[in-house]
Amino acid sequence: MIRSELVEKIAEANPHLYQRDVERIVSTVFNEIIEALADGDRVELRGFGAFSVKKRDARVGRNPRTGESVQVDEKHVPFFKTGKLLRDRLNGS
Repeated sequence: MIRSELVEKIAEANPHLYQRDVERIVSTVFNEIIEALADGDRVELRGFGAFSVKKRDARVGRNPRTGESVQVDEKHVPFFKTGKLLRDRLNGS
């Protein structure tokens, strides 16, 4: 599902809301999650999962094309851990 499909589903489920308002709501939710992660916070959506940021240390990598060693800088990457309800639903429980 892509963002526009999510907006469309929410708009269909809530006919009293204008589509532009639903788009603004979805964008606001995503932006708030992004801002929280950028600040180093953890975002937990009960039953769905938790977003957090993990730090990857600097390391020596390898260029797959040439085989040459390259230095890979330290970086922060988003991490998602599924919630119990989502895991159970995916596994048919």
